Amino acid sequence: MYLLKMAKRLLLETDKRLLWKLAWNMGFKGMLSVEKHKRRLKRGEVFPPFLYVSIINSCNLRCQGCWVDVAAKQQIIAPEALHQLIREAKTMGNVFFGIVGGEPFLHPHLLDILAEHPDCYFQIFTNGQFIRSETAQRMRQLGNVTPLISIEGNEIVSDQRRGRPGVFSKSMQGLQNCLKHKVFTGVCTSLCQTNIDDLLTENWLDRLIDMGVMYAWYHVYRPMGPDANPQLCLTPEQQLRARRFVVEMRAKKPILIIDAYYDGEGRALCPAATGISHHINPWGGIEPCPIVQFTKESIHASQADSRSLRDKFVQSEFLRDFRALAQATTRGCIVLERPDLLKQLVEKHGAQDATVRGTALAELEVMQPRTSQYNPGQEIPEKNWLYRLAKRYWFNDFGVYHNHDHAFNREP
Repeated sequence: MYLLKMAKRLLLETDKRLLWKLAWNMGFKGMLSVEKHKRRLKRGEVFPPFLYVSIINSCNLRCQGCWVDVAAKQQIIAPEALHQLIREAKTMGNVFFGIVGGEPFLHPHLLDILAEHPDCYFQIFTNGQFIRSETAQRMRQLGNVTPLISIEGNEIVSDQRRGRPGVFSKSMQGLQNCLKHKVFTGVCTSLCQTNIDDLLTENWLDRLIDMGVMYAWYHVYRPMGPDANPQLCLTPEQQLRARRFVVEMRAKKPILIIDAYYDGEGRALCPAATGISHHINPWGGIEPCPIVQFTKESIHASQADSRSLRDKFVQSEFLRDFRALAQATTRGCIVLERPDLLKQLVEKHGAQDATVRGTALAELEVMQPRTSQYNPGQEIPEKNWLYRLAKRYWFNDFGVYHNHDHAFNREP
């Protein structure tokens, strides 16, 4: 029944041209890009089919536990550099790009840049506060853009979590502008102690469905940065509760629910460890993931390194060793579980601290080990056969953990 309701929602509540763009660019072509990734893995080559690009460091909010230097001097990826990045990635078969920040809509050329690549699909991670009606209308015209709007709690909790007044209503207004123009729109939440009871609920999902939101994405709060706020972290029991909720809701609610940390059998995985995604920071530095703010290569050409983007990824010893270390240590997040090992890796390679504050290594040194999504013996397989099928072929560990399944050592 929920599948029929979902199909009806997609057909009636979203612009048909946008739906076609989603199915073709993100669905079919995205599937092909993962197949190319799998073939490269067999040759020992890693070029992630999904790239996440922080195009700007600035943001109008001051969120708890933010690891981005949002108050520092503004840095953006220039239009031509972003065009070049996308063009080179496309030669590798890539079609999907996650656009992050800071706040991406503070980039003055964002939508103009995306308009130049109608053969790709872009997901913009945003607080929604700069999405005016005309902005949403432009995204509808482009057709290959989905905004993922972050809602971090109710009116009171949102202000507390985001460090500014009136955040909830402003973000909800941006969300309403997207829905009014029938843009394919999602809502994401970084689950933590102060919002889990409000937003990890059927009532909240039902509200999103009634509004016209097409997908939800639950992240788990990760204590990083100079003011990590570790008291907000979920307990292992709460992480298990979140996983169980997502699996249950996928089998009954007409809304897509995304997760990035489990395969179809409920086994934990890390997208950076599997090589399915890596991150580009606003200065062009290539990083394993957004919370690992260390880099050895850049997307920008220089006299010292004029290699192609492909070669920088495939030949990077730092990225290779990060993946190998993560694969051998845990199926979860090595940053949370073993910051000491990550610090050793950074020092071994002399990787550059990619932060403005210049304290990322010191932050790792004092970081207390935390549990992540890896909870052996507590796997919760997908109930929804569609998700299970999709993950079996296009989102799993691609075999990278098989040599290490009995070698995980999670104790510092």
